[in-house]
Amino acid sequence: MRTHHCNQLRNDHIGETVTLIGWVNSNRDHGGVAFIDLRDREGLTQVVFRPEHDAEAAELAKSLRSEDVIQITGAVEERPEVDGKSTKNKDMPTGAIEVSASKLTIVNKSEVLPFQLDKELSNEDLRMKYRFLDLRRERMTKNLRTRHRITQSTRNFLDADGFCEIETPILSKSTPEGARDFLVPSRMQPGSFYALPQAPQQYKQLLMCGGIEKYFQIARCFRDEDLRADRQPEFTQIDVETSFVDQDDMLGLVEGLLGKVFKDTLDADIPASFDRMTYNDAMNTYGSDKPDRRFGYHLTELTEDLKDCEFRVFSGAVAAGGVVKAINAKGFAGATQGQIEKLTQTAIEAGSKGLAYIQVRDEERSTWRSPFVKRLSDTEVEALREKLDIEPGDLILFGAGEWDSVCEVLGRIRLECANLQEVLKDNNELNFLWVTEFPLLGYDEEEDKWNAVHHPFTRPIAEDEAKLIAATTAQLDDESKRYSGLRAQAYDVVLNGYELGGGSIRIHESDLQSSMFTALGVTEEEKVSMFGHILDAFKFGAPPHGGVALGLDRLAMLICGEQSIREVIAFPKNNKGLDIMSASPAKVDSTQLRDLRIQSTVKEKPAEEV
Repeated sequence: MRTHHCNQLRNDHIGETVTLIGWVNSNRDHGGVAFIDLRDREGLTQVVFRPEHDAEAAELAKSLRSEDVIQITGAVEERPEVDGKSTKNKDMPTGAIEVSASKLTIVNKSEVLPFQLDKELSNEDLRMKYRFLDLRRERMTKNLRTRHRITQSTRNFLDADGFCEIETPILSKSTPEGARDFLVPSRMQPGSFYALPQAPQQYKQLLMCGGIEKYFQIARCFRDEDLRADRQPEFTQIDVETSFVDQDDMLGLVEGLLGKVFKDTLDADIPASFDRMTYNDAMNTYGSDKPDRRFGYHLTELTEDLKDCEFRVFSGAVAAGGVVKAINAKGFAGATQGQIEKLTQTAIEAGSKGLAYIQVRDEERSTWRSPFVKRLSDTEVEALREKLDIEPGDLILFGAGEWDSVCEVLGRIRLECANLQEVLKDNNELNFLWVTEFPLLGYDEEEDKWNAVHHPFTRPIAEDEAKLIAATTAQLDDESKRYSGLRAQAYDVVLNGYELGGGSIRIHESDLQSSMFTALGVTEEEKVSMFGHILDAFKFGAPPHGGVALGLDRLAMLICGEQSIREVIAFPKNNKGLDIMSASPAKVDSTQLRDLRIQSTVKEKPAEEV
């Protein structure tokens, strides 16, 4: 059908007769001579229709509109000079030549487009409705091809290291792993349901029990949760599991993998090994377990300095067992009232009652703008000056309360200050980091239960294993203290404030895994019904093993320089979980319900069980 694609012709092809096919990118009429930029996914070629060469084709060309699909045949020619000036386009790879068409076939006509493909569109719903048009844009085509190169690079790296790509089931069993499951009714087992996997976690561990040793998969995962710009109900992860490894082995494997991916896609050389930071240090310094270290504004501890101050917000927090911390947003004392209100709203959304701040206008504290600075003693002010390196022009922002809440609030404030000041504008640094030693379990006060911070199969660090087992039988008045302080052999890899992925060394003994389930409130009966298969597998010589899952969507987003994972997914859902283009999810009719044999189930079982 074609002899060349639309980014292939160069000076070496001059004199050849070629056939091209693609979309009309633009149509220009210059005194009866039609100039068409013909486009396919590779690029553009200028095609010229001259009446003296083929009057019929030239006349037909005038009727062409954007996105018509046409096929042309013609001779490759050097772009001529006009009035002594070259018409060559140095910004276009095929800009030195043009094709003088001798034949034109209209393959398919296009209706008027709902939006122009050569301009950015802010209406995302319109883009999603006509995603098949949106994907024709160069940016989107480039993103999807880059995503392809990421997966190919991943496969090549892991294959060279002896890993086997193995598929695990999509129709699985519902188990508590942190988010709600998508359920699929079974026609052959009325009243029973499959669950779509939130991750292949148990299957990949069972593969280790099966002696596979090195597994990976470009795995589809499904979670029914509230959506943000970096979340989708269905997403893809690079899933890796391997036996006979420790944490250092896993971190080295991921560093090598990411090194190859960034070299293959961006031709970027990243560090052979990444910095490491414990969870506690990350929260204390940056207020985040996925810190962006490309700028300062570190959290500073002020608890001892302000524990006796007259400002009760601070001293009261310390008296209640809390902390006081602050950040110095250097040079931001001139923040407008609107920006201060934005920072205050950010603090409130993160769980604070408000935001205490000082705008440092000059050396003298009398010039400092603050609702509380007059309640601080000279000694307390000097402590602030020294610890926060305060200079005229700085904006000091405070947090007081429980440690985790203060860290979270100031972490959000830190990022918002950087955003408002545009401190990362044009910053192309790639700053990788490992965050380790996460809490093993976290207490949910509303549900009055403990949850796994990563997942139920994460191994405690060695010195905390016995503490976990002992805590399951301990008699405590305060249930919220039972498992506090236990640390996990878990690790997250972070890039520029985004979590690229995470993993852990796994539990491989049946008794330790059973203790972990007990800590999560799983009854003995539930252990058998929900996890009997993996507990049994651990009884038959299960090897020590560990793994990691990298978010392919987020990795592609960062490599492509996008702000949302929707820009690197061919057909994403919107923030309500809807596919506007295909109008899904959709209701099913009575025939489909009858075929699934769930109508009678609905009548016989309570709604919450169906």
